[in-house]
Amino acid sequence: MPEAVATESKETAGGQLVIELLDRAVSAMGGQSRSGQHEMARQVAQAIESGNHLLVQAGTGTGKSLAYLIPLIAHALESNKPALVSTATLALQTQIVGRDLPRLLKAITPALDRPVKVALVKGRSNYVCRHKLEGGFPSEEPSEGQLFSLGEDTAVPHFAAAAGGPQSQLGKEVVRLREWAEKTSTGDRDELLPGVTDRAWKQVSVTSMECLGSQKCPLAEECFSELARQDAAEADVVVTNHAMLAVSAFEGLAVLPEYDVVVVDEAHELQDRVTGAVSGQLSVAMVHAAASGARKHTAITVDALNAAAANLELALAGAPNGLLPNGLNDEQLDCVDQLREACRAALSDSKGDSSNTADGGRQLARSRLMLILELSERLLAARENREVVWISRAGTFDPGQGYSHPDDSAPALVNIAPLSVAGRLREGLFAGHTVVLTSATLAIGSAFEPAAGGLGLVGEGAPAWTGIDVGSPFDYPKQGILYVAGHLPKPGRGASPESLAELEALIRASNGGALCLFSSRRAAEEAAEALRPKLGMTVLCQGDSTMTALVKQFADEPDTCLFGTMSLWQGVDVPGVSCRLVVIDRIPFPRPDDPLMTARSRAVAQAGGNGFMSVSATHAAIRLAQGAGRLIRSTGDRGVVAVLDSRLATERYAGFLRGALPPFWATTDRTTAIAALERLSGETP
Repeated sequence: MPEAVATESKETAGGQLVIELLDRAVSAMGGQSRSGQHEMARQVAQAIESGNHLLVQAGTGTGKSLAYLIPLIAHALESNKPALVSTATLALQTQIVGRDLPRLLKAITPALDRPVKVALVKGRSNYVCRHKLEGGFPSEEPSEGQLFSLGEDTAVPHFAAAAGGPQSQLGKEVVRLREWAEKTSTGDRDELLPGVTDRAWKQVSVTSMECLGSQKCPLAEECFSELARQDAAEADVVVTNHAMLAVSAFEGLAVLPEYDVVVVDEAHELQDRVTGAVSGQLSVAMVHAAASGARKHTAITVDALNAAAANLELALAGAPNGLLPNGLNDEQLDCVDQLREACRAALSDSKGDSSNTADGGRQLARSRLMLILELSERLLAARENREVVWISRAGTFDPGQGYSHPDDSAPALVNIAPLSVAGRLREGLFAGHTVVLTSATLAIGSAFEPAAGGLGLVGEGAPAWTGIDVGSPFDYPKQGILYVAGHLPKPGRGASPESLAELEALIRASNGGALCLFSSRRAAEEAAEALRPKLGMTVLCQGDSTMTALVKQFADEPDTCLFGTMSLWQGVDVPGVSCRLVVIDRIPFPRPDDPLMTARSRAVAQAGGNGFMSVSATHAAIRLAQGAGRLIRSTGDRGVVAVLDSRLATERYAGFLRGALPPFWATTDRTTAIAALERLSGETP
């Protein structure tokens, strides 16, 4: 049976070596010995030796990267097999590859038998495609004098007689990309500074479906993506992301080297990231675009495709937005079946002959047809495979921007996602590998089961695992106060006058230094607009500039405030007096009309469980902990987390949510919170 325990690990020879290397690294890097870091390193080493899965909650300040990297390195050197590290965010991936690993290896390499090789693996679309740069994929812009095509099917710059170079911003970006591609040794988009727009990047990259493959591409030996995979096959430590793990686990593709151990950092994000990676969306516009590309690049007849698109458009007309509990109706399914057969015929007709093996246009056209075929087959088997189907339209859901009212006249988009990723993760990730999952917010209270359940580690047939919380070096009760404004009315649509007045009073008491986290972009913007004229201090708001620039200004100016939404709830690391107040406007429950969350809640309820607690409350607890975790980032930090949602004090589920938070000293007394902030403000330089 799976179990969650917090026991001292037994010291082994491998564990002893790991601790010796850890102490050496910490000393060389000027750090301090931390008991939680030691315990985590021991537990990771023990899990690798025993082959049992491990869940580790490591609070902020533990130094968890070193605690798992050293056991991984020791194992890789002993076994001569690559060990994987998977992250959810680009920021952590960059930190590990660009800072943590180089510093660590500089410190411990003299004590190792040989140097350690590190590789970074991303999806193919993250790399420049040399064949595309050389014109191997078609340009579809016919007009004379243009630098290159601006259409959706554009694949490569088309240098025409445009005097003075490109005139558009897009053209300038692509020219810079071409120049960079001649100098870069990796072709990795993230090494291009400053970056370019997605539209520009699309001109020089291909997706995995669009790629000709190493057997057909004439530039395969120079391919940046293939070279990265070759490096990974020879590496000791491979750093990748949750999406690549999803592709490997769900599709069985050899996108990662053979490995036996993986550490999943930011593991609280794994379920959502995997779900996102394997979700799909079908639209009538996609079918017409695929038909157009197939006609142009393969010269086949596409009447059947266009007819299927027209019929699907009629069948979806008037379909309400939101979850379809029983999937598409019979008429819609008939249209999808018609579309599937038309795609199959088009793919068969467009195969070409052996002389067209490196035809980029044909591959581009066929990749679109294959995607539509795959989506059609998933929609037809959605009920049998327990996949969730819903209708959306432009404006329905904009991640990071909040929600807006859908435009009912906009074309319908058919979405599909797995109801659960647990079974596939159990088969594709946990079976045959030793997996260590870690995060600062992995348990609720002392329970790891809520997180483990969504990943396939709970229930009949689940593999054995151990859960441990190694704590944090921070003294949360002395360093921070959790203030819940229990006197405020329950949140409704938009910010209430009472909550805005409370927010103003808190910011005045702290004299700035406030990171204010909102449930939607609109709420953040409305609050900033309402309070700027009243406060007389700098109030930055997400969208005013790049996120990097906003966070830097907030960190550099102790009396500045920063308002934003979900992208600020995680990953913002501002130690010191610049962040002495964190305000959360409401409990971050998923929206009631979120189709996937609704379907998962219903499934839990139908199985006899509590859908709200298992899905919505668990989701909210982890997000709430992430937001509150922005306050204390070093041993010298002090401040207040203020939650302006009275439900955290009054509802029956409040204790469950608070159980996920750091153990701050808690109060609902407004006077106490204001007085504490005024004292902190008086001590701020």
